[in-house]
Amino acid sequence: MSLDRSLKTSGNLVSHRNVLTRAERIAKLQKLGKFDPQKQPALHLPKTANRKVSVGRK
Repeated sequence: MSLDRSLKTSGNLVSHRNVLTRAERIAKLQKLGKFDPQKQPALHLPKTANRKVSVGRK
């Protein structure tokens, strides 16, 4: 019996993750200019949206 197309995974390592690690969040905030390690401690970091861009289907 074959697997349905929706159940197959094509490369689990490149899948989209909603949750970022602490290092990824700090890197993203530094890139956006919202975090400076010299001025602010790395506590109480603001949330960072990590949304996947998808093309709408009809």
